[in-house]
Amino acid sequence: MKVIRGIKIGGLQQKIFTLMFLFVAALIAVFVAVSLYQQKNLSRVVEEASAEQQASIETVSENTMEAMLAASMTRTTALQAYIANDLFGDVRTDVLTLQAFATELFAHEENFSAHAYAPPSKANDGTPSVQWIHEEGAEEESAILGMVANMGDIMRTMYETSDKLSGLYVGTADGHLLFVNDRSATYVNDDGSPVTLDVRSRPWYTRAAQAGALVFTQVESDAYTGISTLECAAPVYQDGKLVAVVGADLFLTSVRDYVDAASSDGSFLCVISGNGQVLFSPNKDGTFRPEVSSNAHDLRQSENTRLADFITEAMAGTTGLETIRVDGKEYYMTGAPMSSVGWAVISAVDKDLTHQPTAAMLDSYDRINGQALTAYQEGTRHSTQTFVIVTAVLFLLAVVSALVVAQRIVSPIEHMTRRINSLSGSDTAFEMEDVYRTDDEIQILAESFAALSKKTRDYITQITQITAEKERIGTELALATRIQADMLPNIYPAFPERSEFDIYATMDPAREVGGDFYDFFLVDDDHLCMVMADVSGKGVPAALFMMASRIILASNAKQGKSPAQILTDTNAAICQNNREEM
Repeated sequence: MKVIRGIKIGGLQQKIFTLMFLFVAALIAVFVAVSLYQQKNLSRVVEEASAEQQASIETVSENTMEAMLAASMTRTTALQAYIANDLFGDVRTDVLTLQAFATELFAHEENFSAHAYAPPSKANDGTPSVQWIHEEGAEEESAILGMVANMGDIMRTMYETSDKLSGLYVGTADGHLLFVNDRSATYVNDDGSPVTLDVRSRPWYTRAAQAGALVFTQVESDAYTGISTLECAAPVYQDGKLVAVVGADLFLTSVRDYVDAASSDGSFLCVISGNGQVLFSPNKDGTFRPEVSSNAHDLRQSENTRLADFITEAMAGTTGLETIRVDGKEYYMTGAPMSSVGWAVISAVDKDLTHQPTAAMLDSYDRINGQALTAYQEGTRHSTQTFVIVTAVLFLLAVVSALVVAQRIVSPIEHMTRRINSLSGSDTAFEMEDVYRTDDEIQILAESFAALSKKTRDYITQITQITAEKERIGTELALATRIQADMLPNIYPAFPERSEFDIYATMDPAREVGGDFYDFFLVDDDHLCMVMADVSGKGVPAALFMMASRIILASNAKQGKSPAQILTDTNAAICQNNREEM
């Protein structure tokens, strides 16, 4: 060792200095290499995970959207068809009532005298009135019309009490028309004389006469208002001879308005006739554009075989959700029949529209992921800069007190490593100790480990509690399932001593418990009471309400009440204090 001007060369101080210099340089080199490798590796892992997550999000989102759409569209389409059937069913009932009345009238015409009839008058416009017009050249006096005029009061009553009918009428075989509506001025010429109408050539008359039974016409334009209307008619016979045709008009303006209102960008409703033609649709062009009967195409004969098969299926019964390409776009479609008139309701949603939430979700995910990656890269740069600064400080300190600083750096890390390696089993607590309180990155790392350890313990505790709670709920639901099943009759044969009848029933709830139930029991030796019911909703609330309802029904039934009284009293009981309105 030499000393030149007070500086020791080759001594312990130089060796320590050289050792620390080489150590620090090597440490920096290793850190940089490891950091670059980890950053590259982490970026690759993040990219792969991101791609997998995006694919998973897209798949789950689309499957969920399709499932929700299938349930919603199928229920909606079936409900719309049901409402339409109810509308047309009322008209059918009204026409059958008129047919029965007219048939009885002509079968016992000796009991009736000719009733007076009058032409339309502008003074009656806006007031439901019984009116009469005839074909050009027909005799104004008509024995058949005089007999039919006896139906005027009942026709007016039916018209006034219905919110669906636009008119009721009876066309006679000798060219006269007795009708009721509130548009009297429509049927009066400028000179005050009544208009004429080719009664026996109208579609409702000819089709009913040819069919010999009740018929619905295709959508036609009203002879005087031009409004699209559906006509229901039925023939009336006397001694096998056609004497009249009764009928009713139903303006379809409300149906068209409903179809237009129920449609939006990318989705629409349309009504298909029994001939496969589009009757009502908001579309102004394309396959589902409504056209007059003479120009309309039968979609069941379309070159698009999938569409043709789908329309055919919708005429026969409610369809599931299907994907069909029409006019260059893919649509989700469901259909349901309107059995009363042989039509079908079709609901369609542009498939691209259902993908928008998924695309928005993926865009948001990409943005968040990009922000997180940028933040990570920025943090890495800051960490590198911090490390360089700390290393420089350590290097300067190492020149003054290399051994002390080295020991101070190494000792906490070694202690932390030993503590982390010792964590196992129930001992998962990493706590801060004085040895870690170095006021540098080591302390920050230790605090992070301590915080992570605490979060891990809390998470394990929460998972344990949640698991125990789920097991308890599962056990209680299983018990509730057995109790509900035991509450219902389940021993068969139910009445082995009664050989004149047999009965069997079963109930399978959609969940562990449900609101559907049945019951049967002998009220006395001559009366068997059977009950089938469905409580609104599902699960435990419905099951509780089901048990209460079953007990109330059975209690009322065993008191010997009539079915109507049983239901009336039960309804009153279950509605009392029923705040949930089930």
